[in-house]
Amino acid sequence: MNVLVIGNGGREHAIVAALAKSPKVGKIYCMKGNAGIAELAECVDVDYMDNAAVCDWVDAHKDVEYTVVAPDDPLAAGLVDALEARGHRAFGPSKAAAQIEASKSFAKGLMKKYGIPTAAYEVFTDYDKALAYVRGGKFPVVLKADGLALGKGVLICETLAEAEAGLKQIMLDKAFGTAGNTLVVEEFLTGKEFTPGEEVSVLCFTDGKTIVPMLPSCDHKRAQDGDKGLNTGGMGTFTPCPFYTKEIADEVREKILLPTVAAMNAEGRPFKGVLYCGLMRTPEGMKVVEYNARFGDPETQVVLPMLKTDLLTIFEAITDGRLADIDIEWESGACVCVVLASGGYPQHYEKGKAITVGDLGDAFLYHAGTKRENGVLKTNDGRVLNVCAKGKTVAEARKKAYAAAANIDFEGKQFRSDIGIKYNSGV
Repeated sequence: MNVLVIGNGGREHAIVAALAKSPKVGKIYCMKGNAGIAELAECVDVDYMDNAAVCDWVDAHKDVEYTVVAPDDPLAAGLVDALEARGHRAFGPSKAAAQIEASKSFAKGLMKKYGIPTAAYEVFTDYDKALAYVRGGKFPVVLKADGLALGKGVLICETLAEAEAGLKQIMLDKAFGTAGNTLVVEEFLTGKEFTPGEEVSVLCFTDGKTIVPMLPSCDHKRAQDGDKGLNTGGMGTFTPCPFYTKEIADEVREKILLPTVAAMNAEGRPFKGVLYCGLMRTPEGMKVVEYNARFGDPETQVVLPMLKTDLLTIFEAITDGRLADIDIEWESGACVCVVLASGGYPQHYEKGKAITVGDLGDAFLYHAGTKRENGVLKTNDGRVLNVCAKGKTVAEARKKAYAAAANIDFEGKQFRSDIGIKYNSGV
């Protein structure tokens, strides 16, 4: 079967690499892809935010039998609906279901209505009312732009001055565009000892009836070591998560995962695809920090390399509503991903810097933002490369990943040196 993958980042490279291992997959196309993906797939220069253009391309390429829509924006714009309306098979949630990520106020309202544990919150469309609310509140406080903002539309404000500046940035200055027209002001969740809480990402396969969690992973959102600096799209991740015990997994399944799928069905928005739950361990138990309507990035880069079951088989079972028939298996051990980013990311950064790649040892690369010009590999985005490695333990995988990262160079290269240390004592 020939397959089209929509997207151009590290997540999509990981998806393409997993599909390329499948004996059921023939040729892979990727729209738009990057320099790394181009080694495994034929890259197609079509704007994947133009539903009609994508559908026209698939109509014209009758050899393409299945399309995987990976990023949040085209899902929120209804690309899966558009493809299915033209008679094409596609993987990913509908536009209505993707609202669980595309609108934080929708997601919070859903959790409140159906009793799914999450942080207390208020929603504002009026700047002055939001300002009055935070001035009367306690700190830290979390400000979230309602819409999609490349993972950067969340501000954790320690003081009133930071909150006032954040409100201005989101609602008045429109730092995240129209995503900030509506604002969610949320309580700051703390951990068991009332310190910053333990967070875990649980990605799940679901066909709207059955839900199957993938391996739990831990993302590092802040730009700098020690979880300092601005929020990014993710600077690295690892699996497994040491505090995510079977008891916690059972709690999450019964109180969050199953109720979420049921809630979406009750709302007439059945969710079929990958449901991502960003969770935090608190004194009151596990709570939802956020939902995503697709594979996480860079969580996918450590989860899919551990998947033993054929990925296309899983995708098709979800599309056909028969996920319960599939036995999904995983490798034992650990995987670590270190993101190499452009200097200045997540704010202003330059593109077009030449990249040299030396000995990677046992590590492997997923390209996030690269291009090839006249045979030269160059940077083409804020997050450039994902350096990944597997091992028996997080410590072993981490050592391999950082050894490989040291042998990759480009002007302005920045990365966190503490990926994998979080929650792993002694690493």
